[in-house]
Amino acid sequence: MWAIDHVHAWFRAQASTLMTVVALLHAVAATAQPTVTDADIERARQRHRMPTEAELARVPVPGGPRIDALPQPATGGAIDLEALARGFDAHAGQPGLPGSTGPRLLVFVSFAMPEQAITRLLDQAARAQATVVLRGLVNGSIRDTVQRMQRLIGSRSVAVQIDPQAFDRFSILRTPSFVLVRDGAATLPCATGMCIAKEQFALAAGDVSLDYALRFFERSTPAIARDASSFLRRMKGATR
Repeated sequence: MWAIDHVHAWFRAQASTLMTVVALLHAVAATAQPTVTDADIERARQRHRMPTEAELARVPVPGGPRIDALPQPATGGAIDLEALARGFDAHAGQPGLPGSTGPRLLVFVSFAMPEQAITRLLDQAARAQATVVLRGLVNGSIRDTVQRMQRLIGSRSVAVQIDPQAFDRFSILRTPSFVLVRDGAATLPCATGMCIAKEQFALAAGDVSLDYALRFFERSTPAIARDASSFLRRMKGATR
């Protein structure tokens, strides 16, 4: 009897312990997962509500950036704009593309060339009414470039343009190079914006004079021989 009572007592103790554990688990679950009521949802909606259209309309729209308020680089003096207007156009775009009547003659030079060679080509370009094209600026400065070109141009009247895309447009790999674009040449879209079909212009490269390049065009490219002869006559007439 004593043994049976002892077993019953042991089972009652274990059941009591089990009920205590279950009660604790229910309490923890109730704490970890609180009940969300409709009132809680409404309070959250009011606290974090979306603005109305009227409220959005009252928000000021920011203006564009003020370029004049940006820091300005120190130039150390005014750029000689007269030199630009006299024929050196540092902002001219896309020489050789249709936009003016008649053929276009371009002379590609670089400041890596000897100054004597640049001066000779500037003189020839002035007489032929050709355009001298540069890839970039001297020391990355318009002022330095203008001063250098002023010294090289002297009293001549010659058009000089800076257009790195023109070097790509006509596949200029060395300087000096000479390009003659025929009258009425059509343009084509390309990586540099607009290009000219290869049969619409002639290209010559090498350390030669402009009149030598024009005579080469006369012999080698019948489609533009007439235009080349026209520029040669300009050069001869200017020397008289």
